[in-house]
Amino acid sequence: MNVHSIMCDNVKIANPKQSIQEAAKLMAEIDAGALPVGDNDRLVGVITDRDIAIRAVAAGKSPDTPVSEVMSREVMYCFEDDDIDDVAVNMAGIQVRRLPVLNAQKRLVGIVSLADLALHAGTGNAGTALSGIAQPGGLHTQSADQGAAAAR
Repeated sequence: MNVHSIMCDNVKIANPKQSIQEAAKLMAEIDAGALPVGDNDRLVGVITDRDIAIRAVAAGKSPDTPVSEVMSREVMYCFEDDDIDDVAVNMAGIQVRRLPVLNAQKRLVGIVSLADLALHAGTGNAGTALSGIAQPGGLHTQSADQGAAAAR
């Protein structure tokens, strides 16, 4: 089974100049915890509810703070024709709960999440992904101390 068959294809995109408050409102409207960030038809980052909470609110930033100041710039992704078993292993390895999905022309066509794996691909794939995601630390940790250690 490939990613296209389980992904969410109704994706909203944040702009890096948009405020984090606007991004949070959009997340609330679509009931999502993450938004791809696009600029000039190019994927430049991802912003999550956790980015807003930890990198903005906890740091005392204003709701008017641009998305670009708190988003994750390293964009991990998969392709729509990738096998879901491979994607589950990849999500575990890079410790992410969601991945933007690109087509062959590298255009954003959807998002695949841990929930998509659990609901549509079975608990084995979700378990594979979750077993890696649940490990503490890693590249995508929000803690200043953990982030510095992971970057070394």
